[in-house]
Amino acid sequence: MSEQDLQKFIKKVNSLKKMIESIEKSAERKERLASCSNHQEVVDLAKSWGFEIGERWGEK
Repeated sequence: MSEQDLQKFIKKVNSLKKMIESIEKSAERKERLASCSNHQEVVDLAKSWGFEIGERWGEK
């Protein structure tokens, strides 16, 4: 794994951790996340909350 890929991986994991913290504090967010039916809906919802989780760390 290149250093750049490692940094992307760490950034994504940290963003996912923060997103989990936010849904644990908000029943509404948890319900909205649970209602997503595919990956893109999750990515779009997360982005609307300020979390960038869509970019794959090994790509680009």
